[in-house]
Amino acid sequence: MPIDPSFVGRTYPPTAPYEVGREKIREFADAVGAAHPAHRDPAVAQALGHRDVFAPPTFPVVLTIGTSGSQVFDDPDLGIDFSRLVHGDQRFRYTRPVYAGDRLVCVCTIEDITHRAGNDFLVTRTELATETGEQVVTVWSKLVVRGEQ
Repeated sequence: MPIDPSFVGRTYPPTAPYEVGREKIREFADAVGAAHPAHRDPAVAQALGHRDVFAPPTFPVVLTIGTSGSQVFDDPDLGIDFSRLVHGDQRFRYTRPVYAGDRLVCVCTIEDITHRAGNDFLVTRTELATETGEQVVTVWSKLVVRGEQ
C-alpha cells in the first residue's frame, strides 16, 4: 500500500541534544577515509581558523539516521516497512561546520511523498541547530520504499 501523501508537511518534535565528540568525529573520519588532520587535531583545526576539530561534510547523517530518522521510520501512522527501505539520495546545506562540543538538535519534516513504478519515494528535510538555536546544517534525505514484487 502506498505511503499516504497527506503526511507531506508533517514535522516531528525536536530530538534530544546530541553532543558531538572529538572521538566520534575521528571515528567517522576514519570510516569515510577523510584524512585531513583538522578532523583529528585541534591545533591543526585552530590554525585554519576553526575553534576545534570539525566533522567531515557527511557527518550529520549520524544524527539524521540515528535520531530524527528513527522518528520517521518508527512512526506507526506513516507505516514504513523498514525491511523494504533503501537510501536513495542525500544533500547537505551548511551554515557552518559541525564542531566537537556542539550540542545539536534535529527537527525533521516530510517534504515530499511520491509513488512511481510500484515504489514510494519519501523526502525528508532535517534542520540541525545548536540547542541555543544556531542553525548549523540542513540535510535532505530521499528514501525509497520498494514495492512488493
